[in-house]
Amino acid sequence: MLADPHPKQAQRLRTLYDYDILDTPREADFDEIVALAAQICDAPISVINLIDKDRQWFKAEVGLGARETPLDTSLCSHAILDAPFVEIPDTLRDRRMADNPLCAGEDGLRFYAGALLVAPNGLPLGTLCILDNKPRRLTEEQRNAVAVLSRQVMKQLDLRLALRRQAVLMSEADHRVKNSLQTLSAMIRLHARDLKDESSLEVMEAIQRRVQAVASLHGELQHSAGNDEVDTAAFLGQVVELLQDTAPSHITISHRSDAISLNASAASAIGLIVSEFAANSIKHGFPNNTAGRIDVDLSLVDGAYHLICKDDGIGSQSGGLSRPGSLGQTLMSAAASQLDGTLDTDLTPEGSRLTLTF
Repeated sequence: MLADPHPKQAQRLRTLYDYDILDTPREADFDEIVALAAQICDAPISVINLIDKDRQWFKAEVGLGARETPLDTSLCSHAILDAPFVEIPDTLRDRRMADNPLCAGEDGLRFYAGALLVAPNGLPLGTLCILDNKPRRLTEEQRNAVAVLSRQVMKQLDLRLALRRQAVLMSEADHRVKNSLQTLSAMIRLHARDLKDESSLEVMEAIQRRVQAVASLHGELQHSAGNDEVDTAAFLGQVVELLQDTAPSHITISHRSDAISLNASAASAIGLIVSEFAANSIKHGFPNNTAGRIDVDLSLVDGAYHLICKDDGIGSQSGGLSRPGSLGQTLMSAAASQLDGTLDTDLTPEGSRLTLTF
């Protein structure tokens, strides 16, 4: 006997689809629940069953050997129209299931018990059910255990939904912040053109580099699934690309990075150090349009991160990195301190070199 649609079927299906759980791979968290339910009830079959429009789909099952079946043979499609907990001691004595081919025959499903999986809006998504090949009854303790486990299934589903929604919101927020910072960067650049004082211009340029780097950081956070982890190699590539776009044509900036993910705060600090080193090298290392290059390398070795920035400019002849009170040096030292890292800078006749270990 085919069950009637739920009285609020359209809303129920929208609720189910919001969870984005149908047709997902098996997961240990759910497999363990059905295994425990079957063990507690001493039953051969236990299923986490979600009722779709024209099928019932199993997120987890033990003893059944299938991932979905049509609704016309579904016992759970009847259960979601009933009480929060449904127990049918003998399916062949229940008019809803007496003609169900899955219940007929010597090995047919003769016992059913299901606890509804109820969404926060009160609509049933499916059941955590127990099935057996012989008529029987659960004990009160077994009924209570199945009901508790069904609520644990919903807690898992609700948690996944909340995390997914949080990731979407954070991605949208990062997108908006990125756009706002890019607009701010353009405004800073326009105002900097009118500055005549060299020290003021240096401050404005440092602010613009920082804004651009943070905008790139939020661009990477859009793809981080809301976990505050940044693909640092990709982020570093964006920072270097921005620096190259604003560098004189006679200077080439390149980078290489291991496959590294860092939290946003650490990635931001690295972006600042790379930006300031490159700015310092461009300003002091290549006078009179001397051609040269700046190289950036980030690696992970034996649990320690190593950032190496170097150029092939005039180095110790420039006095650039040797100015301890410079704005760039102050910013880099502050960023290294934020990482609890060790920062070393060196000027040689072959060029400038910075090493950060954290």
